[in-house]
Amino acid sequence: MFAFPWSTNQAIQLVKLKEPWASRYGCQYGPDEWACRFLDRLGEQIRANSFDGKKSVPAIRESIASGHGVGKSALTAWLVTFIMATRPFAQGTVTANTSPQLETKTWAQIAKWSKMSLVSHWFNTTTGRGSMKMSSLTHPDSWFCSAQTCREENSEAFAGQHAANSTSFYIFDESSAVPDKIAEVAEGGLTDGEPMFFKFGNPTRNTGHFHSTFHRYRHRWGNTTIDSRQVQVTNKELLQQWIDDFGEDSDFVRVRVLGKFPKASSLQLIPTDVIHKAQQCEVADQAFQPIIVGVDVARFGEDQSVVYIRRGRDGKHFPIENYRGLDTQQLAAQVLEVIRPFQKQIGAIFVDGGGVGGGVVDRLRALMCPNLFEVNFAGKSSNSRYANKRAEMYGRMKEWLEIGSISDDQDLETDLTSIEYGYNNKNQILLESKENMKKRGMASPDYSDALALTFAEHVGPLGDRQSIHVSSKLKHDYDPYNERNK
Repeated sequence: MFAFPWSTNQAIQLVKLKEPWASRYGCQYGPDEWACRFLDRLGEQIRANSFDGKKSVPAIRESIASGHGVGKSALTAWLVTFIMATRPFAQGTVTANTSPQLETKTWAQIAKWSKMSLVSHWFNTTTGRGSMKMSSLTHPDSWFCSAQTCREENSEAFAGQHAANSTSFYIFDESSAVPDKIAEVAEGGLTDGEPMFFKFGNPTRNTGHFHSTFHRYRHRWGNTTIDSRQVQVTNKELLQQWIDDFGEDSDFVRVRVLGKFPKASSLQLIPTDVIHKAQQCEVADQAFQPIIVGVDVARFGEDQSVVYIRRGRDGKHFPIENYRGLDTQQLAAQVLEVIRPFQKQIGAIFVDGGGVGGGVVDRLRALMCPNLFEVNFAGKSSNSRYANKRAEMYGRMKEWLEIGSISDDQDLETDLTSIEYGYNNKNQILLESKENMKKRGMASPDYSDALALTFAEHVGPLGDRQSIHVSSKLKHDYDPYNERNK
């Protein structure tokens, strides 16, 4: 309360401070009630440990599961500022589920709050990919906190962190999607000094290290569960819409509103480890497979149109093309230019025909684009498991990712990890809409939609005359598990 300008800076006066904290600190604004309780409990643990700078004390472990929009990233920033300001020679590591989340949300909050703090002149805080670090001006090499991506191959960056005479600390944001290996390596930094480990996230998975902090290892961790409806800053109207659409006891609402783990499975449709496996996968020559093109058409000004090209199990070696600000005729011309070098090998071009996409389809037809198929995301699925065509395409793509190969593209990875799902009243899988994703701060998943479009229909292998058949016309559907196609 004394570290930040709650009484004078209107930009942070978003929450009315409740009692007893309002009277205790003589301030009208501050953290929400759940954050006040959490910080009070942390203070009690610190006093109970009574670290003297010499003899090591038990690690403080805190895990917070919540619905969306409760202010976890702000609390992360307060913790970093507090530990760095009160523990000379502290060393910390912060990570999140994806690089964009880490850079634009988690670390952006740390930079914002540290720079407005009472001790801002003690530290140098840098931002931007590859340079996210907060360090002491006097001892930059031994008193710092840095941001690290959570890729499994980056696990060594979490090892060897020790501060025997101070605090070694780790903070995981969106912890459910951080690989277990990273959490295991981080545990090695809790063996001396006054160590601390904080995990925050939406409880999207019934497995993994974050889930275990509330179940198998709950005796070692302090647990906090936050219902988004009880937080002052959340959008109550949107939360009620989700409850009305999916039901209060649905997994969708349990995770995104109530802060509870799902009853059945994760709401993240595609696990992060599956995506990383596909990025590392190298496949054999797919020359006998048809080339399939997916075209996702931008609907809003900040969205982008994306052309994704896949050949059998190979979704890596063709460049992903993206465009902004093109009208339908310009985009159609770009699509034809992209496919020109391998036009005769194309089995199908699937174009998102919803909204303005219909204009792109019409223009491509007028230009005699080969093997062109219009796809309606909201159309009927051919599989009763899925609520609509979009959910069906993503379901097929998810299965393919187990054996397929995709490029190590950060935008694609972010899109794939961002997609969440629920069930409709017919118990069919239903993906959240792009509009809902934007309301919870995510970008439109244009890259993953373009890749998903390549699974709109089953496309058979190229024949002697390189003819192609789609869907019901196909006698032998393309099967990614068939040895002939590997």
